[in-house]
Amino acid sequence: MRAGVVVAAQPGVEDLAVRAEELGLHSFWVNDSPMVHGDPFVALSLCAKATSRIRLGIGVTSPALRSAPAAASGLASLNALAPGRIICAVGTGNTARRTLGMRPTTAARLENFTVALQDLCAGRSTEYREGDRVRDIRFLHAGAHVNTAAPIEFVVAALLGPKAAAVAGRRGTGLISFGLLDPTAWHALHDTRRHAAQGTPRDPDSRTDSYVVTSLHLLDEEEDPHGDAARDATGHLVLSLLAFAADTAADTPAFAEQLGPEEREAVRRLLDRRGTTATAPDRHTKLYPNYLGRIAPQDRDLVLPSLMNTLALVGTRDDLLARITTLEQAGVGELLIQPVTDPPTEMALLAKLLT
Repeated sequence: MRAGVVVAAQPGVEDLAVRAEELGLHSFWVNDSPMVHGDPFVALSLCAKATSRIRLGIGVTSPALRSAPAAASGLASLNALAPGRIICAVGTGNTARRTLGMRPTTAARLENFTVALQDLCAGRSTEYREGDRVRDIRFLHAGAHVNTAAPIEFVVAALLGPKAAAVAGRRGTGLISFGLLDPTAWHALHDTRRHAAQGTPRDPDSRTDSYVVTSLHLLDEEEDPHGDAARDATGHLVLSLLAFAADTAADTPAFAEQLGPEEREAVRRLLDRRGTTATAPDRHTKLYPNYLGRIAPQDRDLVLPSLMNTLALVGTRDDLLARITTLEQAGVGELLIQPVTDPPTEMALLAKLLT
């Protein structure tokens, strides 16, 4: 299986990209969460100039954050700096919207956005709508301002629901998901994508790779799989799920209701600890600071073993390889980790394990 990393956009990120390329990793991604992290286009511009081989990904951008012309201009500009190395994940904006206190957009709007990006980044005209006004638009640049000749890879973000996977099928794109380590769920997503793709025209340059984002911790001999080191390496994923459950408990309770009693209690303690409630209109300002960053030691008790086992890869070398093999057999082509405790060391471990 291929291997890559996902990090927060910030100054110095290009040094990690260079190291990832030296280690032989396949891709290097930055998050697109405007009120939490730095700008991904700025970050990947630095990475593009500092590297020559590694693929560079943005994940996940959304029509609820950026207009199609603005996003396409950024992507095609990156493609001019790193021709053929750009990947763009698109989604409904679940995280980035909720960090603004807003709900994600719809699958229909996501599909229209994906169509527009695919058209514009390939040098084609596309339909652009604002209210009742509809116009055909295309890049008007002359010269080498943007690159619409080299293909850009698009992937659609999907969790367990079929709507996003169906968009991927109709648009001939890949899939990306977060903390989804259940092979059965991946089989279902791929079946939905294949079914939706039937009878649709395919772009010869399109790719349908699948990516899973997680964290990875290799246990030392006799190490506690739920000890402090393992919790520090995986806690950002666990707290992201707890924050999502806390944020959506009032207006979209179905997710929180799927959690077990211990996990629901952890959600309650997270709300108390952050000094907010599930109905407070400003709860997003309390739940999402340091989102996907290394957790504070005082929050280790919230990193429940049940959620660590569900969302992250923790185990011996043989354990990790066995779980990764089952994902590969389910159609996952690339494992992306989010390193937060010691990124260079964690990237080297990933490279040693998979490359």
